[in-house]
Amino acid sequence: MSAATIVIVPGWRDSGPGHWQSLWAERMQGAVRVVQDDWITPKREAWVTALETLVLQSPGPVVIVAHSLGCIATAHLSEAAAARIRGALLVAPADPERRAALADFAPVPYAKLPYRSIVVASSNDPYCPVRLAGAYARAWGSEFVRMQNAGHINIDSGHGDWPLGLALLQSLTDDPHAPTGVRPPFEPLATL
Repeated sequence: MSAATIVIVPGWRDSGPGHWQSLWAERMQGAVRVVQDDWITPKREAWVTALETLVLQSPGPVVIVAHSLGCIATAHLSEAAAARIRGALLVAPADPERRAALADFAPVPYAKLPYRSIVVASSNDPYCPVRLAGAYARAWGSEFVRMQNAGHINIDSGHGDWPLGLALLQSLTDDPHAPTGVRPPFEPLATL
């Protein structure tokens, strides 16, 4: 099985400097980041198309690292794109049904994802109630990690390098069939 490409999928308004997604994108060997034409007024068709194009053009399987609206864009992917995904870390999913600027992404798909996924949510996320994030996780067949008082799990809530997220990502990228000594696609952030 070939090594997976890490695909960073930022949410609404992008993930700026200091955000864990930006830090990881800079430090992970071979990671690619989705770039949207419009980060402020997101349109589902454009966002999903940009993500699908990146996934389908990757040389092998991919592991998605999505935040906020990026999680919802990932859930909207076509079957062809989803078939290329080995796993997904879906952090602080957005609630497009209660936020007018994100309404084009509603309704959120509630179908089981055809790959292993982990949804991480916070008990006090201002953009998505933890119960709704849990409902997404159940519908998508995802493992669910509930963080206590972690806000939107971004730079504003104190999540820079975010070691827990990196460990969760590592659990998605580890290949139990790989020979010993094979390095993951990134170096631990603590050593950089």
